[in-house]
Amino acid sequence: MSIERVRAYFEKYKMAERIREFDVSSATVELAAAALCCEPRRIAKTLSFLVDGHAVLVVAAGDARIDNSKYKAQFCTKAKMLSPMEVKELVGHAVGGVCPFAVNEGARVYLDVSLKRFETVYPACGSASSAIELTIPELEEHSRPIGWVDVCKGYM
Repeated sequence: MSIERVRAYFEKYKMAERIREFDVSSATVELAAAALCCEPRRIAKTLSFLVDGHAVLVVAAGDARIDNSKYKAQFCTKAKMLSPMEVKELVGHAVGGVCPFAVNEGARVYLDVSLKRFETVYPACGSASSAIELTIPELEEHSRPIGWVDVCKGYM
C-alpha cells in the first residue's frame, strides 16, 4: 500500500508522526479541506499528466486550475491527464492519494507557483484518507521537484 511507502519515506526524516489519517475520505480538495478544517486553497493537490511517456506530477494549490496555454508552453505538449490505471502504474499511488513523495522512478515532480502564497500546505500521503502539513521549504525538500513552474490559473 502506498501510504506505507510514504510513511517509510518520512520515517527516515523523523517526520512520519506528522502524517494524519482520517476516518473520512480526503480524496478531493473539498473533502481534504473538510477533514483538516482548513481552506481548500491550502490543499496541495497533485495532478498527474503524461509527457513523453513519463508521469509528470504538478503539485498545485487547491484553488488553482491548469492553464492549458501555460502548460503547453512549459511542457511543449497538450495537457493529458493520466488514467487511474496509468497513475497507479507510473506514479505508484492510487487516484485520491496521489502525492509527490515515494513515487516510482521516472515520475517527474514540479511545484506550481500557486503554492508560494502559503506558509504551510497539506499534500496527501499516498492514500485517500491522509495528509501531512508541510512548510513550503519542506514540501520543496521532500517532493524533490525538478523545479517550480507557473502552469495554473484561477487562484487568488
